[in-house]
Amino acid sequence: MFTRRHFIGATAALFSPAISSPVLASSWPTEAEKAAWDAQVTPPFYDPATTNPWGLHPRLLPQRVEARAGLVPGDIHVDAVARYLYHIEEGGTAMRYGVAIGRDGLYEPGTYTIRRKVEWPHWTPTADMIRREPEIYAQYEDGMEPGPINALGSRALYLYVGDRDTYLRIHGTPYPRSIGSRASSGCVRMVMPHINDLYEKVETGVTAFLYPAEGDGPTAAHSGTV
Repeated sequence: MFTRRHFIGATAALFSPAISSPVLASSWPTEAEKAAWDAQVTPPFYDPATTNPWGLHPRLLPQRVEARAGLVPGDIHVDAVARYLYHIEEGGTAMRYGVAIGRDGLYEPGTYTIRRKVEWPHWTPTADMIRREPEIYAQYEDGMEPGPINALGSRALYLYVGDRDTYLRIHGTPYPRSIGSRASSGCVRMVMPHINDLYEKVETGVTAFLYPAEGDGPTAAHSGTV
């Protein structure tokens, strides 16, 4: 069993500078379309440390923090209690981002491998999502084209167990005000400019640790510190 106490050391923050997406989709956005959408979702004069037109709590903006010794650079750790995602860096630091996680009963803690990453992905709700909330998801049973209103947003990191796609993602969201809450159908959501920054730094093959959320079951743990 792992808990959130195993990974990130408390520290003063140092700001840094400046579901389902088919492999064989019938169409993919052009580079020009992707660039135009990136510009559309990125606020003018964007600075990850201070830009906040979404009204997020300041703690949810990207910050560089100290990481506990022994963590593997490149790996991702999601603290579901505090709603933070940490990307471990060389030299003992990590970049911390605010996230939203799955609603009660839908969040799935575990150890995953990121085996695929996509810019401006397609999205198709799972059969379980359609069955649970047909009034929301049935209209998209044939899939949703990429773009700023797509449920996966601008970037998606695909979580696998072995060679099995779990249909869980770390992805952008067109609902940035949900960050810091339990809002998704199981995935980890990020503000689109934040995941755009993260996406460039994440390599396929790294491990993503999703730690239990308080109250999600007998293995849930809350250390009281970050």
